[in-house]
Amino acid sequence: MPRKTIYHADIEYLQILDENGNFDEELARDTLNPEEVKSLYETMVLSRELDEAAFKLQRSGRMGTYPPNKGSEATTLGAARALSKGVDHLMGYYRENAAMYLHGLPMHMMYLHWLGDERGNAIPRELQISPMCIEIGAQVLHAVGFAWAFKIRQEKRVALCFLGDGATSTGDFHEGLNFASTFRLPCVFTCVNNGWAISVPCCKQTGSETFAQKGLAYGMPCVQVDGNDIFAVYKAHKQAVERAREGMGPSFIEAITYRMADHTTADDARRYRPADELAVWTKKDPLIRTRKFLESRGLWDASEQTRAEERARTFVQSVTKEAMEVTPPQATDMFNFVFEELPCQLKKQRDTLRTDSIGQDPEQIGLRRAT
Repeated sequence: MPRKTIYHADIEYLQILDENGNFDEELARDTLNPEEVKSLYETMVLSRELDEAAFKLQRSGRMGTYPPNKGSEATTLGAARALSKGVDHLMGYYRENAAMYLHGLPMHMMYLHWLGDERGNAIPRELQISPMCIEIGAQVLHAVGFAWAFKIRQEKRVALCFLGDGATSTGDFHEGLNFASTFRLPCVFTCVNNGWAISVPCCKQTGSETFAQKGLAYGMPCVQVDGNDIFAVYKAHKQAVERAREGMGPSFIEAITYRMADHTTADDARRYRPADELAVWTKKDPLIRTRKFLESRGLWDASEQTRAEERARTFVQSVTKEAMEVTPPQATDMFNFVFEELPCQLKKQRDTLRTDSIGQDPEQIGLRRAT
């Protein structure tokens, strides 16, 4: 019998605004207008200032480990802008400060999280934002759960899930995509390919030519976009969100960007990342690119840049003050927010702040009673 091809696919790459300021007017039609881009750029500047302040807090011993967002601002903002605020649900890992702020999360709550205060995760329900997911890949399953609920309730809502390139190596990623595609759930998966999974480069992360094609195995449309191009990111996500909202199932988007800072403030990327690679990507900084666009439209100049940076600095200073001066949590909180109905032995521990039950029955921790 003759052989025949039973499956064939192509992965499209989308770019509208390149690092040199070249702009494709045709592809940009029905995406973002200049005023919207200006507003998003101001949020980028704010996010960058938030990073700088967090770095100083960590280095001065006032904050724990912090993961910089520097370099991925266009990806997270372009994607989040395509959602319906307060309706669609946003799930990230830990580099989506700009997206969360865009959807209404008070910025001091981001700082509280990294200051080790769990109240930073008490996100108001109406914002439709999940807490940052530190465990790699787990947010994929969370997003699928939200999307499944939306479908069961027959709600025209979409779950957007951000994940890093390293998350595609986890079982949660594959299980989540398989479930979402099989049940045609309203979910959009955004792989933020920033070149490195901590110290592991993409070439050691996968044998695939792209991360975008990983969605093909699960029967969903896939596209790769220039993640530093806010127009391309927005357009791809707008199409994917509309498709999901109309019941046509999930989509997978790979956004090519770069982690311009260390993985976290506990990392030193100089030990594994070539300096010339960073230099190349620094020229592709999404803030520089977006600013070039605005300047070409007469919407931005050096004085406006100075004012934006001053506004961001003043705002982040107020955010830092609010986070650092928040009333300390009560010790009893560790009991009050774990159980719906607190067991009697834990009530005693909460009320006395003593582990009397262990002293009364040493055998429960493997000790013999005194004779």
